[in-house]
Amino acid sequence: MSQRDQISIQSQSLLWVAGVGVGLLTLAFVLGVQVGKQSAALRRPAQKGVEEELKDLPEPLLDQLKIFEGEGPDRLVPTPKVDATAPKDESKPEPKAETRTAEKPAEPEAWTLQLVATAEAAEAKRVADKAKAAGFATTTVKEKGQLKVRLTKTSDRATADRTAEKLKKAGFKPFAVKVE
Repeated sequence: MSQRDQISIQSQSLLWVAGVGVGLLTLAFVLGVQVGKQSAALRRPAQKGVEEELKDLPEPLLDQLKIFEGEGPDRLVPTPKVDATAPKDESKPEPKAETRTAEKPAEPEAWTLQLVATAEAAEAKRVADKAKAAGFATTTVKEKGQLKVRLTKTSDRATADRTAEKLKKAGFKPFAVKVE
């Protein structure tokens, strides 16, 4: 055998061939993923237009949306137009300007803390007694079949949040409720 008939592969050539093979496999994988995404997108139903979505809404909601189209209740009451360039009729007395009383500033909302809501009277009493022992006066309110133990003192939200932190340290799980 001559030297010419033997095939010799150098290590650099082997690494180069392996690298090209890995690159081609990676390229095939990425292209396959992209083709899969596109075919999935084509199989999805076409998205509805805005008009079709509005047809699916319940009637009362459609009536509410007509306000934005200019067909709502505000169109039912005509408003008189005033022409500022028209000459004044001196024979008619001018209407007196309305005097508005200064509106009182809105009172801050009243909040309290609820300690528990339970159907069991014994549990409500236990929580109320525990709160009383910790120095918090409570009241029990019955709403919708539930006994709700709440603090009797109302305050603004910030004060209620500070009190809630004290209650948490005492082992309670309070949350703020708006007093109506």
